[in-house]
Amino acid sequence: MSKNTIEENQRRHQLDDDEQVWLFGYGSLIYLVDFPYLESRPASIRGWSRRFWQGSHDHRGTEENPGRVVTLIEDKDAVCGGLAFLIEAPVFRQLDVREKNGYLRVTTEMTFDDDSHATGLTYIATPDNEAYLGAASEYQIARHISRAAGPSGPNDEYLLELANALRSLGLHDQHVFDIESHLLRMTR
Repeated sequence: MSKNTIEENQRRHQLDDDEQVWLFGYGSLIYLVDFPYLESRPASIRGWSRRFWQGSHDHRGTEENPGRVVTLIEDKDAVCGGLAFLIEAPVFRQLDVREKNGYLRVTTEMTFDDDSHATGLTYIATPDNEAYLGAASEYQIARHISRAAGPSGPNDEYLLELANALRSLGLHDQHVFDIESHLLRMTR
């Protein structure tokens, strides 16, 4: 599979321009909301864990030195918290470009803070994409992140912004916070 997933995403979910769709954000979509939306609500999805296992060749790294960004990994007992955004379907044209480096849109069931539910879409980078870096220890991931930068800025900025956004939402993610702790010790 090519790293550029724009066309694949547009084939997978052909949306009418007048549709409104819920989008679940769990990474940079939580803290870097550079797209229009109609509503935003804290939400979670079951059966997925957030992991820094995806490479970033186009935002937080380069082809020669990819950064590490989050994706979702199937984990039947896990709950991943984030933000849901109600968006108009044409916004996906912008988001597909932003998330083009190996991410595919998939349908997911979201639970909002009031226990109501909605079906929506999220972007997941699966192990079969070219940019997938896979598992590593939190220490190894922190070392990798400390050395990467790309057109959107240093990779450590992505990690720190995500950790702060999770805290502000009252969410705990041990994986993210352990990587953050290692990174902060490295940079002291």
